[in-house]
Order: sequence, then C-alpha cells, then structure tokens
Amino acid sequence: MKRKLRWFDLVSLGIGGMLGVGVFVTTGPVARDISGPAVFISYVVAGFSALLSSLCYTEFSVNVPVAGGAFSYLRVTFGEFIGYFGGVNILLEYVLSNAAIARSFTEYMCTAIGVSDPNAWRIKVNGLTKGYNELDFPAVALVLILTLCLCHSTKESSMLNLVMTVFHVIFFGFVIIAGFCHGNGVKALVEPGGLTPYGVRGVVNGAAVVYFSYIGYDTVSTLAEEIQNPSFSLPVGIIGSVSIVSVLYCLMSLVLCVMVPYDEISKSASYAVAFRRIRWGWAGNVVGAGASLGIVASLLVAMLGQARYLCMIGRARLVPSWLAKVHPSTGTPLNATLFLGICTAAIALFTDLEIVMELISLGTLCVFYLVANALLYRKYTLTGQNAPFHTLSFLALLSSFSLAFSLWWKLNKPWWGLTLFIAITIAVTAFFQYHMWSTANKNLLPPCPSKWSVPFMPWPAAASVFLNVFLTTTLKTLSFQRFAIWTCLVTVFYVLYGVHRTYEAEEMDKVEVVETHVTSTRVQPLKLDKVQMAIP
Repeated sequence: MKRKLRWFDLVSLGIGGMLGVGVFVTTGPVARDISGPAVFISYVVAGFSALLSSLCYTEFSVNVPVAGGAFSYLRVTFGEFIGYFGGVNILLEYVLSNAAIARSFTEYMCTAIGVSDPNAWRIKVNGLTKGYNELDFPAVALVLILTLCLCHSTKESSMLNLVMTVFHVIFFGFVIIAGFCHGNGVKALVEPGGLTPYGVRGVVNGAAVVYFSYIGYDTVSTLAEEIQNPSFSLPVGIIGSVSIVSVLYCLMSLVLCVMVPYDEISKSASYAVAFRRIRWGWAGNVVGAGASLGIVASLLVAMLGQARYLCMIGRARLVPSWLAKVHPSTGTPLNATLFLGICTAAIALFTDLEIVMELISLGTLCVFYLVANALLYRKYTLTGQNAPFHTLSFLALLSSFSLAFSLWWKLNKPWWGLTLFIAITIAVTAFFQYHMWSTANKNLLPPCPSKWSVPFMPWPAAASVFLNVFLTTTLKTLSFQRFAIWTCLVTVFYVLYGVHRTYEAEEMDKVEVVETHVTSTRVQPLKLDKVQMAIP
C-alpha cells in the first residue's frame, strides 16, 4: 500500500474513530441503567485500561510496522491460529459496532431537524422479534456511501476525517461549556440516588460496557503499512489520541449527568434530548447535527481499519485470497472494503444497539488481553532469548490470579480475598522482573533492540492483562454465550478451510523457490558460454 499518512493524520484518525462511539452511543444507556452519575468514573477506569493496551499496541506497531494490527502481532508471536482468532474477533467487533453507530446516526439526524421521536425514520415490522423489528434504511445508506469513499482513496478519506474531527472537537467544547453553564450543577449528580446509585460494582460494570468506545485507536495500528516514519508517527498517533479522547469522554459524560438526573436520561439521542429538557431546543438541534457529524467521522475511521484487518487475513490465506487484493490505482483494499461494507449495512438494517453492545466489549477485551500477553512473551522470550517456560509460567499465573480476583469480586466475597489476590499478583510480577533482570546480567545479554518500547516493563503489560480479565468477568452471561457460539463457528471455519489453504500456499511457495533456484543455475552457465564465445 502507498505510504501517505503522517502523525497528525493518525492523531485525527484516532480521535475521530473514538469520539462519536463512546459519547453518543454508550453514555446515555450506561448512565441510566448501569453506573448512574458516576459514569464519568467508568470512563476513567476504561480509559486507563485502554491507555495500557495502547502502550502494548504502540511497541508492536513500531517494531512490526505492517498492516493488520492485532492479527499480525499475535501471528508473529503465538502462531497462526491465535493470530486468526484475534483477527476475526476484532473484525466482528468492528462490524457490529459500526452497525450500531450507523443506527445512532439516524437518531441524532432526527433530532437535528427537529423531529421529537428519534425512531421516526425507522420502519417497524410487527412480524419480527423485538430488537430486530425496526428497519433503518438511512443507516444502510450512510454505510454504503462511506464504503464508496473508502474505496476511492485512503489519503482523501483521511483528510475528510481531519476536517470533521476539527469541527467535532469544537462542537464538544460547545456542549461541555453550555452544559456546565446551564445545568443543575452538583445537585443533579447527588440526586435522587447519590453519585453511585448502583454502587461501586455499577461503576465497574459500566467501565466494561463503555470499553468498546476505545476500539477506534486500534485502527491507527492497522494503517502501519501506509504511514511515513512509523517509529515516530505511531507512538504519537496512538498514545496521543487515547489520552485526548479519555479526557473528552470524562467531561462529556459528566456534563450529561449535570444537565439531567440520571434516571431521566434518554437512551436514544441522549445529549440532544438533554438540551431540550433544560429548554434549549435550538441547542438540541445543534447537538443532533454535531453528533451526526461525529458519528460519521467515527464510522469512517472504523471502516477504514476493518478493511485492513480483512486484507491481512486474506494475505495469510486464512480467508479467500481475493479479499486481500489491493486496487492498483487507488492503493486501497477494494474487495475487503466492499465486502465488509455490505455486511455492516445488512446488520445496521435491523439490529438494535443493546443486543450487541456487551458482545462488542467482550471481543475487544479478549483481543487486548491477547496483545498484552503477546508483548510480554515477545519481549522476554523471542527478543530477550530467555527460556519460554519462565515467561509462559508467569503469564499463566498472572491470568489465574487475575481471574481469581475477578470471580471473588463478582461473587461478592469478603474484601480480604481481594487484597490477598492483588498482593500475590504484585509479588509474582516483581519476582518475574527480578528473574529476567538477573538472567540477562548472568548471560551478559545486550539490551533488546527496539525503536520504541513500553517503559517500566513488565508492569504496564501485566496491569493491562489484569484489568482486561477483570472487566471481562463483569459482563453478562448472555454475552459469553454468544461469544462461545462465534468462537465455535470461526474455529470450524479455520479447521475446514484456513488450515488447508495455508498449507497449500506454503507448498506452492516451496515449489516456486525450487523452480527459481533450478532455473537460475541452468541459465547462468549459458550466459557465461556466450560471453566466452564473444571473446576473440
């Protein structure tokens, strides 16, 4: 692919990919039913976990600067199946979240033109199950239009996103200032049920649900093959966008609860309805228009990233290879973009946000968990040349104690158990760090060559593993059931198709290498003979 993107393109793509998702799609439902006014604390927890995961992504993206994001990182570290599993899961999250975002666009567009009912543009079909019975044709049209834009050019799509993101941030400033000035202040936060009406568990459960709001930064790493000076641009783009968005998320979620009591927040078009409740009808229309623009920016970036994932999986022959073809003139993965655009449009037509929201977070947490483990294994075993047993044992213990802490929390056991599991996890991590340090000094190993590395390792990656496991266990059982069905389907596809196709590709590569070698050894003497005959 063509290298056209620079650091400011990545920052705008990261911000644009995350802003519209978290604020306009998840904040209202989570504040009303899960976290209450403390939803801003949920964003703090989720943002801290996302920042740790982004550090892991950054080191991988700098040292493995190819398209494919988590799929490529997991594949070069843990092998083909783990890479495939991570890749198809992040693809699922992209498609489902993009469909949900597109449906939110319809709700906010209704409010932008003054329609009181956010579902007015949807067609209700009585014969279908609830949650699937409202057809959303504007969402389908939006997805298809953006698909055609992405097929044309990556750079032009990036410039379009940059313009929309600038206006989006200005719009955020307007909402924050207007909301704090005309809201009810602290009174709205503590009434009627206090800051945490659902308790601390509600805050943590909310953090797990809003976590998928940060999936947008993953798109930046998938564009590594199209970036100028990736060793500088990628760290700035990934870490910078996550930090900025985390602050904006916290302020926006706080201002929503300042304007309206949490139990009166609308699940659909939450911000536009909130401004109408404080008798700022014109501001509600402005918010509807601004939110629509932000959702378009988020959707554009997410669809940009999902096509790169599928393109790389196609290059590995784990899905039909025609999905990996890059158009010669535009330099974009045309087939992958069209295929995923059609899939997203089909789901956006009838699937409600509440059905897929927790499933999206579950898949995202799973992939980020795998990436943190992969970074630890790569740094201390593949690059550091240590015995695999030590690193794998540490990863197993870390995951086990994280899971034990999470289950203890979920089952509401006494607090001393939580303290015990945290202390053991810290002790295991400290022992592993000391062991790796002493082994490196004993063997006089040189420092690991790296253009950019996560500071204070292994603590950030270990903390990322812990938080991802913890947030995962707070999700509902139904999400795990749906995730298990998806896992079975993709595993069967891998066994019946992916394994055989990659084996055939390896055999063909071997034959080509042998033929090239034989041809070169035969042709070379003939060239020498002709030269010798030409000498008088």
